[in-house]
Amino acid sequence: MTRRQPRAVVLCAPGTNRDADVTLALELAGAQVQRVLVTDADEATRQMRQAELVVVAGGFSYADALGAGRLFAVELADRLGDAVKHAVERETPILGICNGFQTLVRLGILPGAQRRVALGHNESGRFECRWVTLEAVSQRCIWTRDLTDAIECPIAHGEGRFVCDDETWDALVKGDQIALRYRGDNPNGSRGDVAGICDPSGLVLGLMPHPENHVLVRQHPVHHRGGTESSMGLALFRRGVDHVS
Repeated sequence: MTRRQPRAVVLCAPGTNRDADVTLALELAGAQVQRVLVTDADEATRQMRQAELVVVAGGFSYADALGAGRLFAVELADRLGDAVKHAVERETPILGICNGFQTLVRLGILPGAQRRVALGHNESGRFECRWVTLEAVSQRCIWTRDLTDAIECPIAHGEGRFVCDDETWDALVKGDQIALRYRGDNPNGSRGDVAGICDPSGLVLGLMPHPENHVLVRQHPVHHRGGTESSMGLALFRRGVDHVS
């Protein structure tokens, strides 16, 4: 029996440079994928209505002008605000990566606009581009549930330090909304080594690292030494696709 391929939409903005990587990851996970620019509001709205899964891709949208993810969030709210709201209301899984995570926080889809959460400048004061190891924490989050193997993938950001007040932190921990943590090296100084959080439903996930850049064995810098297949980011995308299949 042929497995059904759910419809996935990848939202990107001028300057986004990881949309092709996300498309490949979703296709390998078993989805049929459509990429669309948020500036093409009519087409983006049409695609969003049909989407069973949505990814807000990362990678220097609008050249990170006026702050990472800020203009992407403004455009998304202005042009596709209703479409995004309806996607959330009909319980569509949504994934925001890097710029996409920043965008979802600024929109308030992930705790941000209503609660004191931010993605600040890296503690090092510089852009960080390197490989990191992630561990899945949340069982509430459909993207990380039952993930037992660590994920190895790169980061590439200057504003990825997760910060929040104590009240919000307690709520996130109590609600099982800490989805992913950095294992070992914390590259940006995020509170509690947080690499990603989810919303209370567990359907919306935002994370700073780029699991879409380790969906093939050969993408790992030491793949020739073996043993990297189990740590591919592809597992995370498969969780999302399986949920809607």
